[in-house]
Amino acid sequence: MCKIVDTTLRDGEQMAGLELGFNDKIEFAKIIDRAEVYQIEAGTPAMGGDEKKSIERLMTLGLKSKISAWNRMSITDIDHSIDCGVDIIHIAVPVSDIQIKWKLRKDKIWVINEMKRSIYYAKAKGFQVVVGLEDASRTSTDFLICVCKEIKALGVERVRYADTVGILYPEKTFRLLSQIKQNIDVSIEFHAHNDFGMAVANSVAAVTAGAEFIDSTFAGIGERAGNCNYVKLMKALRSLR
Repeated sequence: MCKIVDTTLRDGEQMAGLELGFNDKIEFAKIIDRAEVYQIEAGTPAMGGDEKKSIERLMTLGLKSKISAWNRMSITDIDHSIDCGVDIIHIAVPVSDIQIKWKLRKDKIWVINEMKRSIYYAKAKGFQVVVGLEDASRTSTDFLICVCKEIKALGVERVRYADTVGILYPEKTFRLLSQIKQNIDVSIEFHAHNDFGMAVANSVAAVTAGAEFIDSTFAGIGERAGNCNYVKLMKALRSLR
């Protein structure tokens, strides 16, 4: 079965009207760890304050789950994660034309160069790196494969395919991820949003296509319509064996 990456403390907290305090995050992390998930995405250290303090605290608890932190393609962000001593540094890389043009106001060459710089810096400090392909579902597969090859050449073994705006459906999810797996030997982590109510179904399709890691949250909480619901995902995966 695939490995679960719980992102309740990072993406889940982006749910409208929800704010997890320092103690809330610690207690949630303990509950998540008892569920024996592979990895807990604990937050964004660069935010500072209680966000960073809670991640530092998590690293002292001796949890079984690996702890990761989310970062932009920024040396400053990565330094904050290094301060916390997390197990995995996640670097988010916007890859769709619309995000590159309107969010970053840059071009693809700039994105690839900044991605390389960030990966090299984090790995040179001795950290495991996962690269998040942000808005991957609105990106050409050819460009994604090109980016993945650059990532793999730097020694990164896992990428996160993010359906950032929740537009995928199971058949398309299976086809797109299968194309990537057929063209490059890289582990895929799939990150679904539930805008059309298909986060669980898309995640199951991703596993069928060969995704080794699936993101989920407690009760499916998250930005907009939420993320993949952990309990529903596990029930689906066990029923479909």
